[in-house]
Amino acid sequence: MKNDKRTIFGWCMYDWANSAYITTAAVALLPNYFAQAVVGEAGVDILGTNMSATALWGFMLGGAAFLVFLFAPVLGAIADFSSAKKRFLTGFAYMGSLFATMLYFCGSGDVGLTIVLFMGTQICFVGGNVFYDAFLPQIASEDKIDSVSAKGYAFGYIGGSIQFAIALGLVAMQKTPENQAMAARVGMAMTGIWWAGWTLFTMKYLKEERTPHELPDKYRNRPKGLAYISLGISQTLATAKRVGRFKHLTLFLVAYMIYNDGIHTVTSMATIYGTEELKLSTTALMVTLLLVQVVAIGGALIFSRLANRIGARRSVMFALVLWSGVVTYGYFIHTATEFFILGMIVGIVLGGTQALSRSFYGAMIPEGASAEFYGFYSVFSKFSSIWGPVTFGFIKQITGSARLAIISLMIFFIVGLILLGFVDEEKAKADKLAF
Repeated sequence: MKNDKRTIFGWCMYDWANSAYITTAAVALLPNYFAQAVVGEAGVDILGTNMSATALWGFMLGGAAFLVFLFAPVLGAIADFSSAKKRFLTGFAYMGSLFATMLYFCGSGDVGLTIVLFMGTQICFVGGNVFYDAFLPQIASEDKIDSVSAKGYAFGYIGGSIQFAIALGLVAMQKTPENQAMAARVGMAMTGIWWAGWTLFTMKYLKEERTPHELPDKYRNRPKGLAYISLGISQTLATAKRVGRFKHLTLFLVAYMIYNDGIHTVTSMATIYGTEELKLSTTALMVTLLLVQVVAIGGALIFSRLANRIGARRSVMFALVLWSGVVTYGYFIHTATEFFILGMIVGIVLGGTQALSRSFYGAMIPEGASAEFYGFYSVFSKFSSIWGPVTFGFIKQITGSARLAIISLMIFFIVGLILLGFVDEEKAKADKLAF
């Protein structure tokens, strides 16, 4: 099964499918539409406090991440035990695509509906990726894992760019703000249709070795659903104890949690930063984000080759230095041209950092418990995703300036870089044999 071209193609096609949502809706259209049409410049009163769109968007991202943080490892443990990774992946994909399509119905002032649909889509997107990532060490050998991971991201950037270009063209053709808002709603709905349609290729070509285990005796007298949940919690707690004994794997997870916090916040807050702080036009924002996706295709492949020469860990460390430069430059920019340049730099480092972090982790975990361990990977990822946007929103709320919020992100990259320097990947790979 490993290194099978058809299986890898099916796996990569899921990135092609779901990247349309994260690129077009979550990163590009929805933040801008949320700020301008749903919330507006006056903000919205929540629990007696007037909140700006930027602050509320940060809290929404953090809330969705927190919910995933709670259930991802348990689902991973269940999927490993029942050989149901593909089933879970499909379920999350089609539920998420439904929520994404329903974003069309979010009109002006529909703050509550937008929050519910966005968080539902975001949870399904991230939850599905737990099982998607878990296939990586099972479909790629250790010497191919970096390149396969990068290929998946490249597919995602290509698919996301094509769908985003279609949505961008639809918005750009409109002459009035009202028509642009309607085009944005159509564009967001299209991401759900795209996500659902292309996932069919994953369902057809991605194969999973089915080796389900018998339920232990103590769970057999319970309803099957409750038994699997109980087993999942038990397996998660057991894995947490064992992960804690793997020094270098744990150190990498902590480093990843910190630097991914900065990356996630930069990418998820970029559009709303450009809308409210820089006062850029919708066209300027959308063109820049499309550029990020196109450049990221090459960035993922370039960093994959760099990893073959100097290793995944050193390549990620180099990328973190560049990320520090990104937020520093972001603090000083004022014009659309400068935002455009910033987008090019982000595109180069984004794909490489994401692809190599995933494959580096995949090379250090036991193959037979990949979904469970990628559940922990998602926990650390989403735990970090809680605090970055929330911190960004908090700083914006109390200071009134998003510039101070963006420059503060440098600390995440510096601390992550330092911790990553202490990770010994060879010892980490040796430790997994003791699992």
